Amino acid sequence: EIGDEIPNTYVPARNTIFLSFALAWAEVLQAHDIFIGVNALDYSGYPDCRPDYIEAFGRVANLATRAAVQGRGMTIHAPLIDMTKAEIIKRGLELGVDYSLTTSCYDPAPDGMACGQCDACLLRLKGFEQNGIEDPITYHSVQE
Repeated sequence: EIGDEIPNTYVPARNTIFLSFALAWAEVLQAHDIFIGVNALDYSGYPDCRPDYIEAFGRVANLATRAAVQGRGMTIHAPLIDMTKAEIIKRGLELGVDYSLTTSCYDPAPDGMACGQCDACLLRLKGFEQNGIEDPITYHSVQE
């Protein structure tokens, strides 16, 4: 079961690191839009998946880059932020995503197989169940 606590799979400042690298590269490329795949509804307690965090990073991006200071701002896009895992999976299916090539696991077995126990696995399994289809990947073990 998924609790209200920040899970032990939390990676300190993970999305800050991702967004920082993306911000630097965007400025090199003279791009002004950065996309990140966080979602808040099933965010499982990760503080850097919340809308207020994404908005705050957008403000930082517009204070910390030459492009923004010189008049062309940066925009952080989080198109999945208000979607449930079930909605994300459904949209992926509509787009033809081969989910057998994906994993969400934070604690895979030594052979790379998804654990079936971490919050990310549980949310993924629930999302497939809510779409009425079986998840195409194999799990090491699944909570009943």
